[in-house]
Amino acid sequence: HLLYPWIFDLVMHPRILDAVEDVLGPDILCWSTQFFAKTARDPSFVSWHQDATYWGLSSPDVATAWLALTPSTPENGCMRVAPGTHREQMPHDDTFRPDNMLSRGQEVRVAVDPADAVDVVLAPGQMSLHHVLLVHGSEPNPSGGPRIGLAIRYVATHVRQKSGARDYATLVRGQDRFGYFDHETPPRVAMGAAEQEQHRAIVEHQRAILYAGAAQAGKRAE
Repeated sequence: HLLYPWIFDLVMHPRILDAVEDVLGPDILCWSTQFFAKTARDPSFVSWHQDATYWGLSSPDVATAWLALTPSTPENGCMRVAPGTHREQMPHDDTFRPDNMLSRGQEVRVAVDPADAVDVVLAPGQMSLHHVLLVHGSEPNPSGGPRIGLAIRYVATHVRQKSGARDYATLVRGQDRFGYFDHETPPRVAMGAAEQEQHRAIVEHQRAILYAGAAQAGKRAE
C-alpha cells in the first residue's frame, strides 16, 4: 500500500473499513499489507500459527482482512482456521522450512486436528477477517491456477509496540489520539523513488521486529 495507489485505495475502502470498525472501533490504523500468492502447482504453504507471536504488539485489538484476488478454495490451498484458538497466546517454534511462507517458519507448538479446521472459501472480491491470535494456516496449491490474496493488518490506535519502539502505520479511519505510530505517507505514483525509499525503510524496521530473538535469519518478512 506504500508502493501502489490502487492498493492504498483498497486499504482505505469504506466497505472494508466498515467491517473492521465493527470489530476494532472507530479509530483504526493500517499496520501492514502483504500479498500471499501461490502459483499453480506451488509447494509453498503456511504452517499453523498465530499472527501475534512475533509482531510485538501490546494488545490483541488487531484484525487481518484477507482479500481474495482470485478464487481461494480447498483445491488451491485456501486459508484454514482452528475455531476457538484465539483466546490465548500459544508457544511456537521457528522451523525456517524452505517452502514455508512465514518469516521464521513459525509453527504453533500444539497439535491441530485437521478435522476440526474450517476452510475459508472466498470468491474474488470477498474477504475474511481473523483475530490476531486465531491459529490458521494453509496447504500447498496443487491446482493449475494461482491463489492470490492481499492480507491487510489493521490495529486500534491504542495498540503500540510492547518494547516501546516507534513503529509505522497509516491512519485509515477516525483519530489517532495516542501517537504510538509514525504516520506513513500515501503513495502518489506507482513505484516512485520516494515511495520505494519509504517502503524500504519501513520494511527493514518491521523485519527487525519480526526477527527479534531469532536463532537465524529467515528468508522473507511476513
